[in-house]
Amino acid sequence: IVFNDYRTVDHGGTMKRALITGVTGQDGSYLTELLLSKGYEVHGIKRRSSLFNTERIDHVYNDPHEGGRFFLHYGDLTDSLNVTEIIQKVKPDEIYNLAAQSHVAVSFVQPEYTANVDAMGTLRILESVRLLGLQDKVKIYQASTSELFGKAVEFPQSENTPFYPRSPYGVAKLFAYWITINYREAYGMFACNGILFNHESSRRGETFVTRKITRGVTRILFGLDKKIYLGNLNAKRDFGHAQDYVKGMYLILQQPRPDDYVLATGITTEIREFIALAFDEVGLTVKFQGEGIKECGIVISYHEDVLLSRLQSVHCAPEHKENILQTARACLNKVVVGIDQRYFRPSEVDILIGDPTKAREKLGWEPQHTVKDIVSDMIISDLEKNYREYVLKTRGFTMSRSCGI
Repeated sequence: IVFNDYRTVDHGGTMKRALITGVTGQDGSYLTELLLSKGYEVHGIKRRSSLFNTERIDHVYNDPHEGGRFFLHYGDLTDSLNVTEIIQKVKPDEIYNLAAQSHVAVSFVQPEYTANVDAMGTLRILESVRLLGLQDKVKIYQASTSELFGKAVEFPQSENTPFYPRSPYGVAKLFAYWITINYREAYGMFACNGILFNHESSRRGETFVTRKITRGVTRILFGLDKKIYLGNLNAKRDFGHAQDYVKGMYLILQQPRPDDYVLATGITTEIREFIALAFDEVGLTVKFQGEGIKECGIVISYHEDVLLSRLQSVHCAPEHKENILQTARACLNKVVVGIDQRYFRPSEVDILIGDPTKAREKLGWEPQHTVKDIVSDMIISDLEKNYREYVLKTRGFTMSRSCGI
């Protein structure tokens, strides 16, 4: 990918220009697709790395020598001069700040970095817009989070629910939330917070619990792994689909006045239930037994017709089917889910469930995907990816294990 020295192009005022931080992430990729479909010119900020890390957006990117409406810029929210320079060059109509150190557990290990990116990074964007005199031109979307509610004091949580964050990530996002409102009120900026509850998809990062589950299920099925290790199975979250939520982000900035909105489904799902749904998708029924760190998930039944249907959907070769079916049968009465104390947080968030009434009434926004839809989407994607590894293994190739934690 070529990162171009972008020069402002005059489109005669007919094409909106958006700047997305965190463009290579799950939400950034879906938002890029959405804005391009609406005729936007889209600019994304990407941190410099020795690896491209652009898998989620490669399909919408054109070499700048060949033209197009999607441009990438090297940048980092910890560098205020860099942020200011990009905003000055691009002169966006809309800024979507999606970049963050967004892993809650990691925020306990890297609290200072989390605060620098998630809290101060938001301030750097707001202040850059103000210093450049663009406060009357640019609309700003700030990605807030349901982790603001943390140890929730009411159910479901709405825009009026008091905040009680329980992690460095949540606390950093709390600063970002209030500094966005402060700049809106102090300088008249069109700056909005989207308080988004958990939103998943096949593009979710592999270290997040939902993707860890669906990836683990498919790897067990292909005999690539034997067990999934997780932390707190009692946690309950309001899971939506990222594609639905980026539509909400867009709608928030199309309103006549800036405001803050909760985007959620209003339904909460326990992690155990998510695990069970994931195994169900490949024809395996899991039952949980034991308590605390001794709890485990055991396969108690096997439904071959379901598995065959899933293998058909990923175009599994006939010569591989019987071996995969044998692996699935061998899972019966085996422990496939275990608990690892390392994955417990120092302070847990027990239950989150959002109230999207305001978004429904003012934005006309409604989630279109159920939890079962989300699990199915993720399982099919991970079946495709891990089937490729399975095929290589059957051909004698040795696959390196990921060192991700």
